[in-house]
Formats: sequence, C-alpha cells, structure tokens
Amino acid sequence: MKKRILITGASGFIGSFVVEEALRRGFDTWAAIRHTSSTRYLKHPDIRLIELDLGDPERLQRQLAAPDAPWDVVVHCAGATQCIDPADFDRHNYDATRHLVEALQASGRTPAQFIYLSSLSVFGPIHETDYAPITDHDQPRPNTAYGRSKRKTELFLQRHESLPYVIFRPTGVYGPRERDYFLMAQSISRHVDFAAGFRRQDLTFVYVKDLVQAIFRAIDCGTTRKCYFVSDGRTYDSRAFSDLIRNELGNPWMVRFTCPLGLLKVLSWVAEKTAALAGKSSTLNRDKYRIMKQRNWRCDIAPLQADLGYQPEYPLERGVEEAIAWYKQEGWL
Repeated sequence: MKKRILITGASGFIGSFVVEEALRRGFDTWAAIRHTSSTRYLKHPDIRLIELDLGDPERLQRQLAAPDAPWDVVVHCAGATQCIDPADFDRHNYDATRHLVEALQASGRTPAQFIYLSSLSVFGPIHETDYAPITDHDQPRPNTAYGRSKRKTELFLQRHESLPYVIFRPTGVYGPRERDYFLMAQSISRHVDFAAGFRRQDLTFVYVKDLVQAIFRAIDCGTTRKCYFVSDGRTYDSRAFSDLIRNELGNPWMVRFTCPLGLLKVLSWVAEKTAALAGKSSTLNRDKYRIMKQRNWRCDIAPLQADLGYQPEYPLERGVEEAIAWYKQEGWL
C-alpha cells in the first residue's frame, strides 16, 4: 500500500515543494491548508486537500478524524515567520504545533514519524568571535520572538517520550516561490544593494530542494527522535548572495549601501511601529534586525550526512541560477 503523508502549511513555500516530492515518490499525499489558503501550487489531481484549523483544538480533532485511516508521516511546515504582534509567534508556531500533536494523539492517529520544520534561529548568536560551527552541544540562546517560539516548540516535542519526532533546523532557505530573498533580487534589479554592519559575517544557505531531500531521507530511513541542522555545507561572505543575483540579472549597475548596526536598529524599530499602526507586518522589524546583526550562521551538518546520507546538490551558484530563472519566468522580475 502507498505510504500516507500529511503536509501542513502545504500551500506555502517549503510545504508546496514537500507536496511535489511526495507525489513524485508515489505517496498518498494529503495537503493541509486553511480555508483562506491559496491552492496555486496544489493543482495536481492526486493531491488530497484537507482543511485543518490549528488554532481550534476541538475542531481540529474532528477534522483529523475525517480520513478513513491515519497517516504514516506528518510533515509539519505550517507556522509564521512574520507577525504584527511578537506574541503571535507563540500562537502560530508553539500553540498550533501543540494542538496538532495533542489532536493526533487523542484521536489515536500518532504517525510513525512527526517531522517538524524548526530553524537555526533557535540557537541565536553563538560563536560570534571564533566563528565556529553551531552544533548540538551548544546551548540555544534565541534572541528573536520567532526563534524563541521555535525553541519552545522543540522542547514541547522532546518532552513527549512516545512522540516519534524528527526536527530539522535549516539555515536560510531560498528558491522559487520564496519572497524574502526575492526582495533582495528585486532591489538589485532596481540597482540597489544593502548590507548590515561592517564586521565579518559568515552566512549559510540551503536550497529548498536540498531541504526537501533531507526530509525524505529521514522518511526513507525511518529516523525518529533526532534533530538536524540543514545547509548546503558551505559558508559564504555577506556579499556572495547579492553578487550571484547580480550576475544572473546580467550585471546591472548597482549602488551598495552598508548600514551601521546602530542606525539599522532605529530604522527597524520605526518600520515595525509604522507597519503595526497600519495593521500590517513589516519585513524590516526588530526580529529582522537581530537576524541581520548576527555574525555567525555556520552550522554542523555532519550528523545529517552520517545518519541519513544527505549530500547537498545545490551550492549557492546553482540554486541562485535556478531561483532567478523561475522569478523571471513567472514575471516576478
């Protein structure tokens, strides 16, 4: 029989790629969405759409009971990366995950694997002087509302001794359909590039298809109760990404600004407060400032390679080339 998989956040950037890979592998694929979700990337006739309200535990339990059999794997991609009120990160990331796990358990539908998409941000600024890779032996010190909500969720999952979780902590994920890194490409296409701070900054990235590869390697191996960092295994300086974007755009003329961190802190606060008054979230905010301020984003993927045989296929050059080609094809650029 086909292995049954449920993907939450299926209409989003990462979730939609997980759906596509599940279909490619012949899984019985269930895509969980909200009633307001776009299904632009969920048109395949073999996708089983299911509406899940992760904010309402009682309704959620009824929704999960509707399918005639439990899922073998749940890949939980749903969550928030931007919120008007920082307190909402807990609601969208921690509370939603807790509701999902508890509803699955209450309905007797705990899967053989519960795969959770966390973030490298759960560790915060570590090794800012020696630039050593962040490892599982380091003590997490999240310094953003987003990172704290993800860390709180990880601890909730790890406290459940019977829960067969796998936690992935990707660094910056980019690729087609992604909007935050797209803003950099859009800015460069308009002849402006921006950097934060003057001190050395070591960055890491992972192309969305490599992250999806890691997820399905865990499924193939039946791995449980493990946590893994995910990157492409390389480290880049602060200009590498923008230089590659510029090259793919035909090397347009460009003005580069480096903003002192003190000024960036003020601008982030003003942008966040201004957007909040308008009832919107701002791409530039206090959390984003702390992320841009962080100087070391190196992480250790050796356990992922040793346990699951993960081999990244997309160095930054290849990933940026494919992503920019997609943005052009779709008319984003």
